[in-house]
Amino acid sequence: MRIFVDSADVEEIKKLHELGFISGATTNPSLVAKSGREPREIYRELAEMLDHVSAEVVAEDAEGMYREGKELASIHPNIVVKVPFTPEGLKAVGKLKADGVRVNVTLIFSAAQALIAARAGADFVSPFIGRIDDIGYSGVEIVRETAKIFMLYDLPTEIIAASIRHPAHFIEAARAGAHIGTVPPAVIWKLLKHPLTDIGLEKFLSDWRKAQENRAG
Repeated sequence: MRIFVDSADVEEIKKLHELGFISGATTNPSLVAKSGREPREIYRELAEMLDHVSAEVVAEDAEGMYREGKELASIHPNIVVKVPFTPEGLKAVGKLKADGVRVNVTLIFSAAQALIAARAGADFVSPFIGRIDDIGYSGVEIVRETAKIFMLYDLPTEIIAASIRHPAHFIEAARAGAHIGTVPPAVIWKLLKHPLTDIGLEKFLSDWRKAQENRAG
């Protein structure tokens, strides 16, 4: 499973990218608005750093999504256009794909929606596992069902597990067959920490310091 950052905070993403395991980022209007920066600048900076940057349209009709998607895709070849799973969004997928634009269909909440989006031509589908959990269902199970269906019918569409809320979601999504997990920075930093790693490192360093002191004595 590849690891993306779910954020529009360029500086935070840079810090994580320097660690060597981040290959993409997903944004949405809420995250971009929170940044307080001009969206095109954010998308360009991220696309120059990463292989995949999902940038979401805000139009509600197919023609508006298509125009906006084309504009977003023109910023950089690494931009992937996010469209919502709506009838108008599905129409926009076909129009964008006809022009060679990669598309990520977002706000997926069922395996049926994921299959429909894939058949409409989506390169990526984004099931929101945390939000599915919020309404009493298993978001990870939706990822698992979708992965089985895509494998059964040899569909090339990739699954981006989104709305990852905690470290357990991350591992569960990987086990369920997600091709990509897009993770908020706060959760990624938690994944990098483990108390036994800290204890082990302190023990190694303590033993080394004692050995050096003994040699000096």
